[in-house]
Amino acid sequence: MPSAVLIALLGAESTGKTTMAAAMAQQLSAETGLRCTWVDEWLRRWCERHGRTPRAHEQADIAEQAARRIDAAAAVHDVVVCDTTPLMTAVYSRWVFRDPSLDAYAAAWHRCCTLTLLTALDLPWVADGLQREGEHVRRPVDALLRELLQSNGLPFHEVGGVGQQRLSQALQIVRPWLPAAPRAGPAGPLA
Repeated sequence: MPSAVLIALLGAESTGKTTMAAAMAQQLSAETGLRCTWVDEWLRRWCERHGRTPRAHEQADIAEQAARRIDAAAAVHDVVVCDTTPLMTAVYSRWVFRDPSLDAYAAAWHRCCTLTLLTALDLPWVADGLQREGEHVRRPVDALLRELLQSNGLPFHEVGGVGQQRLSQALQIVRPWLPAAPRAGPAGPLA
């Protein structure tokens, strides 16, 4: 298992995960000198590529591909901000297909995450691609996500607020979990 710090961003649709993931990776890299990146949501790419939302039998592959992408980033970075994890695929599998079969895999994989940030429902819903259903699904998806996290003993921190306030709150939670920054020697940073 890679030794990178994995920061999982989870939450219902249209709660600022993608915006926060990109901004957080950029800010952490600038602040610390660590090799930081973010891994975008695989479901979004999948829907764009196929021109539709996934069917029930395609959910497991989506969860596994999300995990592989995060694992690959963790192999070459110090910090990886994950714009969702297989846990969100499990939640949507439950919500859309009434299928809990991905729960165990997703929860087991999620245990490799250093910490989990859960985005609050305090942002307005915005249509964003094929995989978005509407504001009416946010509360039930949030409830399913919280239930899955809690029932599997997966701790999380909720982040809320708008814009910089949301990002600042997330960064304050994350900073204590980061490794020491690389030390610079007389000839430059150590490898």
